[in-house]
Amino acid sequence: MAHHRVAASRVALPVPVVRPRPLLPDGVPERLTDRYGRTVRDLRLSVTDRCNLRCTYCMPAEGLDWLPGPLLLTTEEITRLGQLAVERLGVERIRLTGGEPLMRRDLEAIVGALSGLRTSRGTRPDIALTTNGLGLHRRAAALRQAGLDRVNISIDTLDPRGYAELTRRDRLDDVLAGAEAAQAAGLSPLKVNAVALPGTVEEQAPRLLRECLRRGWQLRFIEHMPLGPQGSWRADGVVSAEEVLAALRGAGFELTEQGRPGSRPAALWHVAAGAGHPAGDVGIIASVTAPFCQDCDRTRVTADGRVMPCLFSSQETDLRGPLRAGADDDELIRIWAGAMWLKPRAHGSDTVSPAADGTSSTPDTTEAGTGRRTGTSDRSGGFARPLRTMSAIGG
Repeated sequence: MAHHRVAASRVALPVPVVRPRPLLPDGVPERLTDRYGRTVRDLRLSVTDRCNLRCTYCMPAEGLDWLPGPLLLTTEEITRLGQLAVERLGVERIRLTGGEPLMRRDLEAIVGALSGLRTSRGTRPDIALTTNGLGLHRRAAALRQAGLDRVNISIDTLDPRGYAELTRRDRLDDVLAGAEAAQAAGLSPLKVNAVALPGTVEEQAPRLLRECLRRGWQLRFIEHMPLGPQGSWRADGVVSAEEVLAALRGAGFELTEQGRPGSRPAALWHVAAGAGHPAGDVGIIASVTAPFCQDCDRTRVTADGRVMPCLFSSQETDLRGPLRAGADDDELIRIWAGAMWLKPRAHGSDTVSPAADGTSSTPDTTEAGTGRRTGTSDRSGGFARPLRTMSAIGG
């Protein structure tokens, strides 16, 4: 299969809306909204920046400079932010991320506290976990008992040698054991995340899909985004959704497009039953070639308590400082809502077009009196590069 440079997609992007911000009578925001009319329903909550893998597309071989423990949000602080999000700001889904969230010894306590929350309609939030699966076989049952609903496990290849080369760790058997334990514990639907990488998609994508269908797992391919070490991403190195579909069809899979349900990131295709596998579905998260910024309903809080309105935000707004300084709930909501109101249009920018030379930058500073940190924002392939790599942001 020929590999072609990714072209800019002709997709709908948010347009500014002219309407007042939703406020309660006392002037406190009642939802997290932005200038483009998008409303947050999904909280991505990072609990650590540490990881026990060293995936080549995510971080350098030596790892990163991890946050010192005192800078991480505590279980109580995480719970308080989750409570504000669910009980007062309309959040319906919480996804715990990292780094690798299983590296938090108190993860069960975090899940248990969040599962006790209730929305204004009296329903509990959907609580999910994104993990690499290492150690999950020992904790899946306890996490399920604590209130975890489902997991997404990163498995880019089923080839042990290829997995070891990609992650710099020979741990594929342990990851598969974790996935099996999660399934046995009732953490379903179990989803598998796989970054589509050049050079292997024709061989690895069909094999991975066939095995996931056989095991009853839901596979999601993800286009490679510029969120790893500097210089590790090129637009012409992205394996597009169309290329993944071509590889699957070329291997004999019969695919029927189902569309993208709601504001979820994955577009789905139904896979007809075939030789050696039952029917099922496969998803593709085409963040590069078909971005879904138009109806993005996510807010992110990093492990050290900073709001990132967009995965590619070059601005971060501090919540941990006010939390520890004694801010009341209304003050925290105003800070959080103020950050989300300025959510960029798409891919970390309001202009969504790269500079002529492919890069631009702003000074690394903290805006006086706001707790909002801005920093270098490299523009590449239409993306603004955030201050942090993916493991430090949370997926």
